[in-house]
Amino acid sequence: MTSGADAADVGIGEPSFDMEPIETPRKVKIAMLAAVIFPPIGVLISMVLLWGGLFNATDLILLASMYVLTGLGITIGYHRLCTHKAFATRKPVALFFVIFGSMAAQGPVIWWCATHRRHHQYSDQEFDPHSPHAARDPGIVGFCKGFAHSHIGWLFEKEQVDFKRYVPDLLADPMIMRLNNLFTPLLIAGLLLPALVSGLITMTWTGAALGLLWGGLVRIFLLHHATWSVNSVCHVWGKREFRSGDESRNNPFIGILALGEGWHNNHHAFPASARHGLKWWQFDLSWMVIRTLKGLGLVSKVRLPDKERMEARRRRA
Repeated sequence: MTSGADAADVGIGEPSFDMEPIETPRKVKIAMLAAVIFPPIGVLISMVLLWGGLFNATDLILLASMYVLTGLGITIGYHRLCTHKAFATRKPVALFFVIFGSMAAQGPVIWWCATHRRHHQYSDQEFDPHSPHAARDPGIVGFCKGFAHSHIGWLFEKEQVDFKRYVPDLLADPMIMRLNNLFTPLLIAGLLLPALVSGLITMTWTGAALGLLWGGLVRIFLLHHATWSVNSVCHVWGKREFRSGDESRNNPFIGILALGEGWHNNHHAFPASARHGLKWWQFDLSWMVIRTLKGLGLVSKVRLPDKERMEARRRRA
C-alpha cells in the first residue's frame, strides 16, 4: 500500500475554526465518565475474584495479547494506514494489521474507514455519525442521549455511508476488498485463536473454553469500550491544546487504553499524522510500533506535523 496527500484527505478536508465551544455541566461529565469506567472495572473485579480458578495467568496473557494485537489492528491498520494514509508499508505488513483489525470485531474495514472519514468531515456537526453534540436535544437529558448515541447508539443507525464518496481508494485496492469480504471468517478466527492456544497449552476443553471467554469475548468487550470512548469521552472530557474546529479533546486515560487514540484533539488538528501523542509524555503505543517498523525499513513516508504548523494551530489562553 502506498501513501499520498490526495488519498489521505479523501472525505476529510481541513478543519474549520469557527465552531462555538460547547460547555457541558461538570456533574454530567462525571456521570458519563463513570458510565464508561465502571463496566470495565466490574470485569477487573471479576478477574481478581476468579483468579486461580476460572481466570489464571494463561488467560491473562491471552487477554492482554489479543487486546494489544487486535487494538493495534484497529489503530494502525484500520485507522492510521487505511483511513488516513499516515504512512506507507508493504503488503505483508498491511495484511497483518488489517487482519487483526478485522479480528477486533469492529466492522469490515471499508465500512469502518468510510464512517471515520465522514466523522472527520462533519466532526460534531449535524452529519457526524457519532458525535455527542450534533443535533442533540437541549438540557442534561438531551446531552446524555447524545453521549449514549456517540458511544454505542450510532452503530444501530440505518443510514448507510456512501462508500464511493468516502473510500474510493480502498474500493480500488484488491487486497483491502478481499479482507473486507472476509470480515466474518476473520472475526470468528479472532475468537477461535485464543481458544486454540489455551486448549493446546492446557490440553483440556475447559482451557479452550476459558481462552474463548477471556481472549475472545471479554477482550472484545474491553476493546470495544475503549474504542467507543474515543467517540464519546474524548469529545466531552479532556483538554483542547489545538484549534480543530470541533470538541475533540485529549484524554490521558483513554490515550493509554486505546493505544494512543485518546490524544484525540491532536488527531483532529492533524488527521494525517502517524503520531497522535505529540509530546514525549503522551503515551502512544501505536506510534511506538510505527516508529519501530520504520527503523526496520518496513514503513516509509511517515507523515508528521512540523513545528510551524503545530504552533499555528495551538490554542491561546
